[in-house]
Amino acid sequence: MARGRRGDRDGGERTKLPRGFGVIWTTVAIDLIGFGIVLPILPQYAERFGVGAALIGVLSASFSLAQLIFAPVWGRLSDRFGRKPILLVSLFGTALGSLLTGVAGSIWILFVGRILDGISGASVSVAQAAVGDVSPPSQRARLMGLLGAAFGVGFVVGPAIGALAALGGPHVPFFIAAAIAALNGLIAIKRLPETARGVAGHPLADPEVVAARAAEFAAFEASAAGASSVVAAEDETIAAGLDAERIAAEPALDGPGIVEPAHLATPSAATGGDGAGDGAVEGAGDGAVDGADRNAIVRLIIVAFVAMTAFAGFEATFSLLAQERFGLALASTSAVFAAIGIVLVAVQGGLVHPVTSRLGERGTLRFGLVSNALGLGLLAVSLGWPGLIVSLLLLTVGQGLLTPTLSSAVAGRAGRQRGTWLGWQQSAGGLARVIGPIVAGSLFEFTGVGAPYVLGAVLALVALALIPSGPAPADRAVTPAAH
Repeated sequence: MARGRRGDRDGGERTKLPRGFGVIWTTVAIDLIGFGIVLPILPQYAERFGVGAALIGVLSASFSLAQLIFAPVWGRLSDRFGRKPILLVSLFGTALGSLLTGVAGSIWILFVGRILDGISGASVSVAQAAVGDVSPPSQRARLMGLLGAAFGVGFVVGPAIGALAALGGPHVPFFIAAAIAALNGLIAIKRLPETARGVAGHPLADPEVVAARAAEFAAFEASAAGASSVVAAEDETIAAGLDAERIAAEPALDGPGIVEPAHLATPSAATGGDGAGDGAVEGAGDGAVDGADRNAIVRLIIVAFVAMTAFAGFEATFSLLAQERFGLALASTSAVFAAIGIVLVAVQGGLVHPVTSRLGERGTLRFGLVSNALGLGLLAVSLGWPGLIVSLLLLTVGQGLLTPTLSSAVAGRAGRQRGTWLGWQQSAGGLARVIGPIVAGSLFEFTGVGAPYVLGAVLALVALALIPSGPAPADRAVTPAAH
């Protein structure tokens, strides 16, 4: 019954988005389209400078390392100077990084371009903060999920544009990515709102804007209160379980080669600061995670790290494998990545909830990891085009199910601390995107073409063995219902 009442209420709320959210979403989506243009073709492009797969792996890792380091820096700066100037710096920094990549005359200039692009791309957390600024407390989790959909757009449209652009020459895709970022920045100067003006306590806060936004939030929550009064009075453990199901049903879409945002970046994003609103009931008692759940969360984060290390190694070397075995050039490789993006969006947008409802959380994690292991194992041997298609399908479906289900599993066990634990999961994924490409590139060059994928399959099986046993809080408290 609780699920039905909640679903009815959510259904009514979905028709309304807060002012400013559409502009923020569009800005992020366009930015990620530019990134999606660059990602698939970078390894082959770097080979033009006479470097091997090992250094190309380091090149790929440099982007993720820059992101990992600068994400908290940009977040702190946005808390002082506002969201808009940081996002504008990010957009124009991306334009400069892509331009440097396109005109690079040496591998070291290429490194500068990728590091600059990584520093600029670390502003995803700022975009999350901007969404949190304009979102009523009860809507923040859903709107974070919608922001994640921008990743899906970027990793479908970007490679498709890159495939066409590469037909004009190896430099053209990077120039187009730079132009898209620069144009996006110019448009954002005029259209992107400064959301921090409505945040009480922010240095840029405007009392009139703060009051108007508070009134807007209060009116929104009051209109939803009638439909949610029964749900708000239910047991807190049931509410935490339902929130975990919602994250699985509306995942932040994963995308290749980037540190994806956690669904709830901070505890305040989950609770609205005062614990009000939908999903604010987050675990029993004072919200502390008990020993059993803490151990399970730590194991899940290790699973996320190991699995992402394997997948990041695939991302960094697949372009080289496609060229080595199938003679695919830049345009063809981008087309393959566009197809991967389409499958990933389809899986995360349409299969996650049905599969988790049927198999359960732990069963879905197992299915995803077994699928990843099989896909990587098939990539390790040359089986022609049929083998390539099957392996990519297995790997994409597996990863598409694995990423949001892991976030759901962590959120469901973390109670009021879910923002903190999801942040740790995000950091683990970022570290994996640094280590995976370096290891995979070195194996590709010094051991053999199939070596990174053999290791990746082994890592997927190791992650499978690390999945914690015992039912999740959602399984203990509620019976999942299909939409």
